[in-house]
Amino acid sequence: MRNLHFRRAARTSVLGGAALLAALALTACQGGDTAAADNAADAAPQKPAAGTSAAPASDSTKTDGSGTSASGSTSGSDTVKESGSATRAPAAKQPQDGDTGSGSLPTCTGANTKLTITSVQRPVNHMLLTVTNTGSKACNAFYYPFLKFGEAQSVPPVVEDSKPQAVVTISPGESAYAGVMTSSADGSGTGGYSTQDLAVGFQDRNSGSAGGMVDVPLGKDVYVDSTLTVTYWQSEMDDALMY
Repeated sequence: MRNLHFRRAARTSVLGGAALLAALALTACQGGDTAAADNAADAAPQKPAAGTSAAPASDSTKTDGSGTSASGSTSGSDTVKESGSATRAPAAKQPQDGDTGSGSLPTCTGANTKLTITSVQRPVNHMLLTVTNTGSKACNAFYYPFLKFGEAQSVPPVVEDSKPQAVVTISPGESAYAGVMTSSADGSGTGGYSTQDLAVGFQDRNSGSAGGMVDVPLGKDVYVDSTLTVTYWQSEMDDALMY
């Protein structure tokens, strides 16, 4: 009887141990499945929220070294050029030698003007050369007149201080002027001579002769010496007699 009771107790103990082991095994399996599920969730790609871009925000600012970003947009320096802030085009070349760009007008010559010369009381030993436009269009009187008194081998020098700011344009019927100092008032000039002959020439925009020399009557003997000078063409008579 006692032996039977002992065997039943041993059997019950064995069955209880087996049940305990099975329970522990089941718990371990459930824990492993939970960890695996968590790992799988972490590894899975996150779906972007609605209305957001899947590309990383930093990609829009990366460039490939040529000034173009990964998204195809230009870099900052290229954007400045496209917006009109690039190097300014050079400015147009300024006219030279007083030419204001009125090159479409004809040059004043003996063919479209009339020349006269008169003596003046002040300044002493001065004459006033007048050119009047006889044509139907305005003309440009460039620089200063070439003068040849008598048999002179060269034209007299110009008074540089008399150079106007712009080329003198003469409208039809209007006049321009040049002052001529024939000799020094203090007698310091040399090589003086008297003549009744004067020829006047015009210049073109390139400082060359424009047309032929024009004979201008003096009406009397005029004494000239080495101090003979002429001014640039002037729009006003008073400006021509300042020098």
